[in-house]
Amino acid sequence: MTNEIKDIRSLDEDRKIAEYIERLNVLRSTGINRITELRQELSALRKSKMIDPATKRQRISELHARILAAKQDALSHKAEIDALTKEAVAYANSVSDAYVRQVTEQENAAIVTAREAYRDDIVNIRKDGEAREREIVSRFAGKKAKSDRKDLKDELETCRYETKSALFDAKSRYQTSVDKSQAAKNQAFVDHVQTNRTLRNGRTKFSENTELRFKNYIFNFKLSKFLLNNGLYIAILIFFIVCIIIAPLSGSGNLLSLPNILTILEQASTRMFYALGVAGLILLAGTDLSVGRMVALGAVTTGLVLHPGMNIVTVFGLGPWDFSPMPMFWRVMMALVISVFLCVVFSAFAGVFSAKLKIHPFISTLATQLIIYGLLFFGTSGTPVGSINSQIKDLIGGRWTLGMVDGQLVTFPKLIIPAVIAIVVAWFIWNKTTFGKNMYAVGGNSEAASVSGISVFKVTMGVFIMAGIFYGCGAFLEAFKANASAGTGQGYELDAIAACVVGGISFNGGIGKIRGAVIGVIIFTGLTYCLTFLGIDTNLQFVFKGFIIIAAVALDSVKYLKKK
Repeated sequence: MTNEIKDIRSLDEDRKIAEYIERLNVLRSTGINRITELRQELSALRKSKMIDPATKRQRISELHARILAAKQDALSHKAEIDALTKEAVAYANSVSDAYVRQVTEQENAAIVTAREAYRDDIVNIRKDGEAREREIVSRFAGKKAKSDRKDLKDELETCRYETKSALFDAKSRYQTSVDKSQAAKNQAFVDHVQTNRTLRNGRTKFSENTELRFKNYIFNFKLSKFLLNNGLYIAILIFFIVCIIIAPLSGSGNLLSLPNILTILEQASTRMFYALGVAGLILLAGTDLSVGRMVALGAVTTGLVLHPGMNIVTVFGLGPWDFSPMPMFWRVMMALVISVFLCVVFSAFAGVFSAKLKIHPFISTLATQLIIYGLLFFGTSGTPVGSINSQIKDLIGGRWTLGMVDGQLVTFPKLIIPAVIAIVVAWFIWNKTTFGKNMYAVGGNSEAASVSGISVFKVTMGVFIMAGIFYGCGAFLEAFKANASAGTGQGYELDAIAACVVGGISFNGGIGKIRGAVIGVIIFTGLTYCLTFLGIDTNLQFVFKGFIIIAAVALDSVKYLKKK
């Protein structure tokens, strides 16, 4: 087979493959392909506003009839098309495999030749450089004048600079040759896959797609770029592995047990809401310092509404209240709605100043933080609101018993469920809505987004409001974990921001994914849990977190500078 394709520069030149494609196109032209054309025509017709309703209905009816006829034609040719496609793909695979092998052998030989030529170039360049230096030194031999010594030094420096430039040029030529050969090898396989897709009328195959992605990854892989993008994760993974090994040796037990993993996820569940909220602001090249106070605001509100019996806390001298006579469902809904409403109000308050007056979110959210902090402590005197109704607490914040595993009772935290729902909602907004696309556009370049017709004000306000909704939901759930007070959530904003940055959401704006925020929250929560599990002092835990944050931001800055 190799002898048959030696003169073929690409698979497009194989006559038999071209014949298969032509025959398949003829068979599909009045069936499968015609259906696609008619459906596109039907879609355009339905959207058209230039045709009167009666004519539109008639033409739609005609198109449906033609589509039905095309389907019948496709069905009549299906067996013949399937058989011919199978035969064509089998032939294309045999030709492509031989072609890929041939290209690989040729390009590998070209790389070897380029490497040998590069080595020869290095030897010759250095030899020429040394000869020139000796010649320069011999010309100035015996001359002792100060001006002569300066001329000698200048000529030697020029000679050495030219030698270095020649070496750099030789390396560039060699690297270009290697890159060209690697690209040719990769393209040979890409041509193979594209040919098969053409024969299948655009249908893909999982095995081919997987192999293509793998080859593209290998082709584009650069160790420096890999370490820049994943170095921090690798370091954290090594840290977790060390903790897992040390834990049993220190007598702390098995860190990787299922109950411990579920506990980490439970602790991460409420913090997930805060990270998802602040992630949108960071995507806009902003931040939010009011997260912790938002948590306290929503948690105190929830604690007041869901407290069993008469409250022990008054707010600005009003109360205490007793909401226990209300039905459970309405009490829960009331607590959630008020928590979300208050967080949205204060978040939108900060958003107005950032969106309208272009005040950096650092300042507007710092001011909001101070306002909420003062109002909470003044209004409640800093008194904890007490525990919430045990029945409601167990219903929403309790655990399901799964059974015994390795002699341990395993329970599943219910708080994980709303966290998963929040992740799905945030992912959908970021990736499947126009608003999500506009977020990336505004974060990447607000001026360009404005010129393209995107309302920067509306997008910015939308992100602040979305953040408030996430904060309110998270604060509502936070009340199920501990007795809420004006001090609840202290420092949560730093953890949320750090989780987003560790997860790859760039402070430079327009870069990041929801999965990054999720990974960052789990990493930070797991880090805290591991250190606590090993008995590390709480104060030292801040040191570890500090190093991770500065490393994440530094790597983000380096990546941004490289892109510039």
